Amino acid sequence: MSAETPLGQNGQTARKPWEFRRVRLEGARKQALETGRNRVLVTGAVFAFAFLAIAGRLVDLTAIDQPGEPKVAQIESERSGTMDRAEVLDRNGLILATSLPTASLYADATEVLDPAEATERLLTVLPELDGADLLAKLSNRSRFVWIHRNLTPSQKFGVNRLGIPGLQFHQGERRVYPHGPLVAHVLGLTDIDSRGIAGVEKLFDERLRVDDEPLKLSIDLRVQAIVHEELSAAVAEYKALGGTAIVLDVATGETLAMVSLPDFDPNQPATLQGEAGFNRATKGVYEMGSTFKLFTAAMALDSGTVTLQSGYDASKPIRVARFTISDYHGENRWLSVPEILIHSSNIGAAKMALDVGTKGQRDYLGRLGLLTAPAVELPEVGKPLVPAQWREINTMTIAFGHGLAVSPLQMVAATATLVNGGIRYTPTILRHEGAAPLIGERVLSPETSTKIRHLMELVVEEGSGKQAKIEGYRIGGKTGTAEKEVNGRYRRDARISSFVGAFPIERPRYVVLALLDEPHGNKKTFNFATGGWVAAPAVGKMVKRIAPLMGISPSMPGDDAAPGIAPKGAPKVVPVNRDLVVAVRAALDDVREARRAAR
Repeated sequence: MSAETPLGQNGQTARKPWEFRRVRLEGARKQALETGRNRVLVTGAVFAFAFLAIAGRLVDLTAIDQPGEPKVAQIESERSGTMDRAEVLDRNGLILATSLPTASLYADATEVLDPAEATERLLTVLPELDGADLLAKLSNRSRFVWIHRNLTPSQKFGVNRLGIPGLQFHQGERRVYPHGPLVAHVLGLTDIDSRGIAGVEKLFDERLRVDDEPLKLSIDLRVQAIVHEELSAAVAEYKALGGTAIVLDVATGETLAMVSLPDFDPNQPATLQGEAGFNRATKGVYEMGSTFKLFTAAMALDSGTVTLQSGYDASKPIRVARFTISDYHGENRWLSVPEILIHSSNIGAAKMALDVGTKGQRDYLGRLGLLTAPAVELPEVGKPLVPAQWREINTMTIAFGHGLAVSPLQMVAATATLVNGGIRYTPTILRHEGAAPLIGERVLSPETSTKIRHLMELVVEEGSGKQAKIEGYRIGGKTGTAEKEVNGRYRRDARISSFVGAFPIERPRYVVLALLDEPHGNKKTFNFATGGWVAAPAVGKMVKRIAPLMGISPSMPGDDAAPGIAPKGAPKVVPVNRDLVVAVRAALDDVREARRAAR
């Protein structure tokens, strides 16, 4: 030991202040220390295992598992069939139907601590819910119950703020129709699970759910808006039960507008109920009245049984068994073929049809597409009502639009065949894509088509369709008024009033039809509610607004073919022969002069 090392008491070496003496524990003190040390080790191991488990789960969720919704939400998503749905566009690319992301509220009732309190608090954000029903859902201890579908962002935010345990959101989509009722009957709508239940949404349901490409319709939203507005005004003015209007391209069969009133808002499915959900344009079938005389004249001219100079005695009603065929405002004289249409003579039309014959009439009407349901791309399509036994009396009544009921779409498509050169195209609501011309079926000769267009123009110039005349454009058409059959009997106070027209008639581009169900006359119409007084003016107003929109220049005096943009694939249409117009009018003048001399 060095001399520098201090010694303590009893000769022991003294400890420096920073040195510690090793203490040896024995007995109870040693056992307590070991127990505490083991507990610390066990606790540390438990915490380490918990952190490892959490870390492993995080790795599993982020790096190994595919990201997705919670299991319960995934199961319900599969159950509901929710998936992206393609858009529906008009012919110009404007959106008619689309899907927007949305959140729906559901609950795991086993995690709701106090169902009564949760119900009370939820009702402050979602007051439209039924309190008793909501309480029952939250009290049944089910792992999954729907609370509210398609929440708005503000509603979702409000529910989130409540902080109620057990509530979750399912991300889905909601079908939205930006233009509301405007194209309702064409588009249809989807149910709460985004499955189509009407219109193109139903017919093309699988295609819209599987294919990402938008479905492009032939509808022109601009034309649709004009037609909807004018038809709505006519229905309101004449206090009609409803109505329908259609605009059809004569060269392709494409439907540019289809309106049925009353209508519904596809954004509010409850409005689909009742009459509002009935598509009068395609599902409704009606006896169209005197508009059918166009087909009678066409088949008679085309078959050669008459010429424009031919005529029939319409001085007396026709009596067949218990039936009597008479004229509404009879001229009570001999009528030429043009006069039969101008004055809308039932007697003359019936006799004209008899000369064509029952077989010939059925053949022509069949080829015009009036005896079978149209193959249009909608699920709501009505079948025409055809006589079970086509007898001679049926031939006569069908000649002036009674005894055979067809849809307005059939009427428009058949009229398009009359004026486009005699070629029948299947009506469609899908846009025709491609430059290749459509292949149609020839039904009438081009010469017959030219004559019919001239007769249609005479009806507007001199006959019952005068109310359809507008400045700047030549329109041809035919009025129709038919009594409705109710419980097997015709009611004189319940009518279907219509007008079908084509414009510009010298080289037709479009056919327009307006039909009113049970209109009522007023002071303006001298209390008349026939097609010439209530439907023809509506068509005239539509044409006045549609023609400039579609780039159709006004007709100039003496023009045989008004300038305009011919659609792709349009058939060659023979312009109205002005010499023919002069000749027919001269023939009418000769007949009238001879009649005055005879008096």
